[in-house]
Amino acid sequence: MSIEFSKYHGLGNDFILIDNRYQAEPCLTPQQAVRACDRHRGIGADGVIFLMPGEDGTDYAMRIFNSDGSEPEMCGNGIRCLAQFIAELEERQMGSYRIHTLGGVMVPQLQPDGQVTVNMGQPRLRAVEIPTTLSDPESKVVDQPLKVTGQSWRVTCVSMGNPHCITFVADLATIALETLGPQFEHHPVFPQRTNTEFIQVVRPDYLKMHVWERGAGATLACGTGACAALVAGVLTQRCQPQATVELPGGPLEIEWSSPEASVMMTGPAEKVFSGSLS
Repeated sequence: MSIEFSKYHGLGNDFILIDNRYQAEPCLTPQQAVRACDRHRGIGADGVIFLMPGEDGTDYAMRIFNSDGSEPEMCGNGIRCLAQFIAELEERQMGSYRIHTLGGVMVPQLQPDGQVTVNMGQPRLRAVEIPTTLSDPESKVVDQPLKVTGQSWRVTCVSMGNPHCITFVADLATIALETLGPQFEHHPVFPQRTNTEFIQVVRPDYLKMHVWERGAGATLACGTGACAALVAGVLTQRCQPQATVELPGGPLEIEWSSPEASVMMTGPAEKVFSGSLS
């Protein structure tokens, strides 16, 4: 049996997209997803995204297996790719969709210029929501010390439906991502592991970011991470409520207009090719 797929990427964060609307569980196991994501022996991707039947009144649902077989709650670049995939299946140029994810309901909107704007919902800031043991469960974790590899880092933690640990640095070029990333990801204060963003503030409206993604490692872009970075920048009074976040794969536009507002993310999603997986 073969499974039809499409390959998409959002700023180089790439995914295998599968139409899984006609069954209740993903058609690949986590182990099969790992093989499909292998860049030498498979299709190659940071993860596999399954378009699932809607739940609780939503249009569709989204499931993801990372390249290591783990299942994250949400993926910002991935949901933009999923929106474009849905539009292709429905043969539509425009549209908005309510998509159920393990991190909550997300609403992507396709724009006339091909960009996708996603209402990412409100950030979750209490330690219990991240989750992390860095603070009391009901308290925020803002500019708190965390010792990693013998060095003390000041970190802010944000959940965008998935956990993020953000630290601001003077120069991204000095960050050994492949060494530090796993140490943050598996730190015992994060019981469900964490995504980690290293942020250099160029201007209050322009941030540069390198990311180590939980379950995928160093990637070219992370949409939820860019959202979390802007929220952390506002909480620590380092940046404006609307800013460009420059990732290795390109820029995302992020806005968090007030503490009660949802975070809005705008960026591209592009189809690469389609095929069938044996």
